[in-house]
Amino acid sequence: MLEDRMTAASSPTAWPAAYPHGYAVVDVETTGLARDDRIISAAVYRLDGRGEVEDHWYTLVNPERDPGPVWIHGLTSEVLEGAPLFQDIAEEFATRLEGRVLVAHNAVFDWQMIAREYARAKSEAPVRQRLCTIALSKVLELPLPNHKLESLAAHFGVVQQRAHHALDDARVLAEAFRPSLRAAAESGVRLPLHECRPLTEWWEPPPAPRIGQQATGGYGGYRPGSWRPSRKRPACPYPNPGRYEEGKRLKQGMRVAFSGDTSVERELLEDRATEAGLHVSTSLSRLTSLLVTNDPDSGTSKVVKARQYGTPVVDEAAFGQLLGDVEPASEP
Repeated sequence: MLEDRMTAASSPTAWPAAYPHGYAVVDVETTGLARDDRIISAAVYRLDGRGEVEDHWYTLVNPERDPGPVWIHGLTSEVLEGAPLFQDIAEEFATRLEGRVLVAHNAVFDWQMIAREYARAKSEAPVRQRLCTIALSKVLELPLPNHKLESLAAHFGVVQQRAHHALDDARVLAEAFRPSLRAAAESGVRLPLHECRPLTEWWEPPPAPRIGQQATGGYGGYRPGSWRPSRKRPACPYPNPGRYEEGKRLKQGMRVAFSGDTSVERELLEDRATEAGLHVSTSLSRLTSLLVTNDPDSGTSKVVKARQYGTPVVDEAAFGQLLGDVEPASEP
């Protein structure tokens, strides 16, 4: 077991040459979990290639809206009112991320929140890869009762002082990431790195209440649930004509699934697919006609199932071209 080698892994004799040379351990607190929520605080611990801390940084951010679940993060409208806007700290944030792998607990959430903020600021974060510590703990087969940060911290004896405070959460994660990284290096484990794509096009919802204004609904601007709320789409009126064949056109009724980061925000891609007469699916099955992903080597469940079922796979650019010429269905 990898766990049995944790002690020996504290000073590996041979560090894998393919491992990154630096990491940025990140935590962001937000107004909620939905795609239209905003960052209200951010922290970065910069680590060298072996996981040693180089420095750390923390800032509050004025979200220009209701702060959301204050009972979780403790940041009230009064505290955030005088904080800098994201565009004011974007450059400093970028210097902390540049040239490093972004490390976070449930990294896809942190990355998507960061990417959206940079898109709003008409810029992009200098991040090309991310590493999720949940995925790394699974690769290392750590005997955790669940995938909460507090469980990972307890496993490595890291004391958490202020849960849901970005700076302390980032510190805890940095301290837990170091032994995880060394164990992976000692065992020659391939790190679960994923590509980060900046947003070039995104869906912007109606403006939320600003700081100082009380949002309706009892929970301020916070909506519990998935960070990416689903929208009920109309049922596809066309029968599924089967799988996509390379070199041919898409046909109305084909079932399409998406996986991983996209430059055009997922919701926009899904809208365009629906408008073209395709059936957008949130899961992948043997009936799926096509999987769209920019990272076919990623190990996501959809990519794994696509390999198992022999489902055709194309990237975002190819899919965009195919959307321009979709074959009409033979019958509604």
